[in-house]
Amino acid sequence: MEVHKQPTKTIEMKKSRLTMSKCLVLTCFFVVLQSCYSVRIKSIKGNEQPDPISERTDDYRNMSVVEIDTTLTIKATTSIPTFLIKESSLCKSGQLHTVEYRNTLGSVLLSAVTFGRKRKMKVKYVCVKSSN
Repeated sequence: MEVHKQPTKTIEMKKSRLTMSKCLVLTCFFVVLQSCYSVRIKSIKGNEQPDPISERTDDYRNMSVVEIDTTLTIKATTSIPTFLIKESSLCKSGQLHTVEYRNTLGSVLLSAVTFGRKRKMKVKYVCVKSSN
């Protein structure tokens, strides 16, 4: 009498597929976690430009914060994009005290889909308090 081993192989294949799918989900989860980050650079000299009417409750409370949320289009002939910080009503001194760059999953996906030609950029900065 012959015993069929077909059902055992089917169960083993299902376990193998389940293990592979768990590994794939876990890998995707870690890629998503690694793609979202913030970098904050802060000067130790000078004071932040105050904003007493600010209603912020984050790390930037009582500070005058300028936020840039834009998408850059980069061409083969484009050099490094440069944003100039000038003396203005937003930044009275023209000097930076704190700069925060944020990278999100959406910006990583946009860059991947467009092969690096479009980059979403989120930057917050606080200027140094003017001496006037």
